[in-house]
Amino acid sequence: MNRDTKMAELPALTLDFLNAKGLLIDNVFANLWKETGMKTLLSRVGFNKRSGTPMPEVIYGLMLWIWLKKDSIGMFSREGLQGAMGKDVLYDTINREDLNWRNLHRLASARTIQSFKAPGKKAFVVDDTIAQRFGKKMPSISSHFDHTTGRHMMGQQVLTLGLSCDEGFVPLDSELFISQTKATELHQSFKDGRSAVAKRYKTAQQGTKPEMVKSMVNRALNAGIVADYLLADAWFGTKAMIRLTQETALVPVLRMKKNKMNYRMSAIVRGNAVTKELDVQALYKRCVRKAWQPIYGQKYQAKAVDVELNLAETKEPEQWIKVRLLFVRGNVDDTQQTTGKHDWAVFLTTATALSGTEILELYSMRWAIEVYFKEAKQHLGFLKEQSNHYAAYIASIHLTAIRFCLLVIAKQTQGAESIAGVRQALCSNSTDISYASKLWQVFRAVISGALDSLKSVMGDAVAIAMDVIDAHIECWFLQVLQLDTRTLRLEALETRNERLLCG
Repeated sequence: MNRDTKMAELPALTLDFLNAKGLLIDNVFANLWKETGMKTLLSRVGFNKRSGTPMPEVIYGLMLWIWLKKDSIGMFSREGLQGAMGKDVLYDTINREDLNWRNLHRLASARTIQSFKAPGKKAFVVDDTIAQRFGKKMPSISSHFDHTTGRHMMGQQVLTLGLSCDEGFVPLDSELFISQTKATELHQSFKDGRSAVAKRYKTAQQGTKPEMVKSMVNRALNAGIVADYLLADAWFGTKAMIRLTQETALVPVLRMKKNKMNYRMSAIVRGNAVTKELDVQALYKRCVRKAWQPIYGQKYQAKAVDVELNLAETKEPEQWIKVRLLFVRGNVDDTQQTTGKHDWAVFLTTATALSGTEILELYSMRWAIEVYFKEAKQHLGFLKEQSNHYAAYIASIHLTAIRFCLLVIAKQTQGAESIAGVRQALCSNSTDISYASKLWQVFRAVISGALDSLKSVMGDAVAIAMDVIDAHIECWFLQVLQLDTRTLRLEALETRNERLLCG
């Protein structure tokens, strides 16, 4: 689950790009529009109009709509755009039920991936986020449990699949999810129940998240977008997700809940083979609690346990597979003297040859989707269009992703410089923690040298400043792996509530 909390972070891709000296966003987008062949892509997915302003011009306006207040936009100023086509044309377009925004998004994503020269390890990442919304006139909003606050909120939940690799993050697909709690109905029926938007609404109402993830992954694979791994946090650590990886030949690296899911452990006792089925809590007490091992170069500890998991549903033939569980112990923070009994997490993978460090390096690539959600909400118009038509919500989540894709392509062609390059290495990509740790040591030396030159002015404040910087960087690494105390204890509280509900 994406969390919109204050966190240690570096500048966002959007601000890096739009604030670059001498950069005119209208010129850049005009060039990108031609380079990516957006006019051809629009034609391929059936985006057309019988009369009025040509569709490519309308979509171009929608792409730039959120940046119209920027001083760098000359061609498409707010007054100029409205005078050219009028805002009604823009809203009429995003309210259309027949436009298949997913197909346009898919083609834009493919073009973005093609711009990568050396993607390296590639992983599908899945996560969801909630856009808090209010109002009885808004269709499709419902109550969702926010795991970051421990309470329910009204809004729209969006499930997203992305591709994370060494060169960047690309959003591949998105789906709205409507819960069964306090859901508001449509105020008017769709013009055509067979339209793309009507079908999406039915999926949002009746589909489950595992079903949505499966469909999104299969669509990506069918489109020729490949990956080696599937990454997700604890809210997606389920048998359904692991079965999906078995069907698609992906390697799962999942954060798992401390629930009642049983694992089979084999051991030799007095010369006899003995098997026991234990949940994560029991495995922790039996194999981990007093056997923590240090992770080289990191302050936290870990312990790997190889077990078996039955993927079969109730009344199905047993389907046992080998998995590796990596238990990781959280750090002591400023509020406690010792690590608490709940301050540990567990990760699962079917690649039992992976070391603890490799598992954490792979899982850290999941952080890229958190950065995308934050950037989408703050800078890319995520569900910000002022329309109460369900079609506009579908258009919004895909327009946001396409805007991000174009920025990524622009970064590839324009070249990352100064702090933007650092952000791509540490935040957007987050390919591995070991690399980031080494890179931070380089920047720490540079910063330390700069502060030393000011020692005569700052005095002892130099050491204090470096301590604060170190603390923020350590906090960032913990957030990437979700090992911060707050996250661990929220997970423990959620697990306890689940156990109480299950009796």
